[in-house]
Amino acid sequence: MAPLPSPPTLTLSAIYAAYEAEHRDGFRDHLGASLIGKSCERALWYDFRWVTLVQFPGRILRLFETGNLEETRLVRNLRMTGATVLEVDPETGRQWRVEAHGGHFGGALDAVAIGLREAPKTWHVVEFKTHSAKSFRDLGAKGVAVSKPQHWAQMQVYMHLTQLTRALYLAVCKDTDALHVERVHADRSAAERLLDKARRVIEAQRPPSRISEDPTWWECRFCDHRAVCHEGAASESNCRTCLHSTAIEGGWHCARFDRALESSAQRAGCGKHLLIPDLVPGEVADAGEDHVVYRMPDGTQWVNDARDGV
Repeated sequence: MAPLPSPPTLTLSAIYAAYEAEHRDGFRDHLGASLIGKSCERALWYDFRWVTLVQFPGRILRLFETGNLEETRLVRNLRMTGATVLEVDPETGRQWRVEAHGGHFGGALDAVAIGLREAPKTWHVVEFKTHSAKSFRDLGAKGVAVSKPQHWAQMQVYMHLTQLTRALYLAVCKDTDALHVERVHADRSAAERLLDKARRVIEAQRPPSRISEDPTWWECRFCDHRAVCHEGAASESNCRTCLHSTAIEGGWHCARFDRALESSAQRAGCGKHLLIPDLVPGEVADAGEDHVVYRMPDGTQWVNDARDGV
């Protein structure tokens, strides 16, 4: 019989627990440009509407931190070549940010650079990424547009919203420390399609169609929202999953109380929360101002009751 692995030490457990304690709920206030390349608009809508709370263990959160720490080194590597690399906007002293659709869509650039050996006079959007060995090999063989279409889409959005025409994709293999450098040209029509896609997701009051009705489809199998989308699991309860809320210019609005919703209020929700009906795996049988009755697939009834809420 093989020996059992040793349990984690108290110190190791405490380190991972600290990462988990520091981690917020993971919900973004906006629909991120880093996500818009997803092929399933329903998954994007679930992201934007805070339908699924994804909990990462401490080890994975630390791995994310490693990717962020690598950026400082990659900036230094580019500067070693003589390039000028700006990680922050000199006018604001903060990270470069772009946004669209009333602030509901956007993202933060890793950097912008000029003086690159391939095109010394051209400003570039700079995007840093880390890869596993398998992913890095695929990237080298196919290029970023084919191998990592979400990364390519992210850069297209950044170029479009900054009015730059080139991007530099600098990737590192976490296993070998090898680097991949690739210049990407702006594709205006692709960027406009991505912005249109973001608008559709943001303005949709109901979830768009799934990419597949088959839960075994590979994108569905690895999707964070699989349980809600295909298995009838409960969604999170917050203002964005409530049928009273709407994304408006610059924020969110609650029709039930006719007021603007700050980010903290959206997360907290209230006692009058009523789920968007499409998030309930049943048919609406009856409804009132503060309740909705559903007929569930097994024949039972479920009442989303907010009549006594405050």
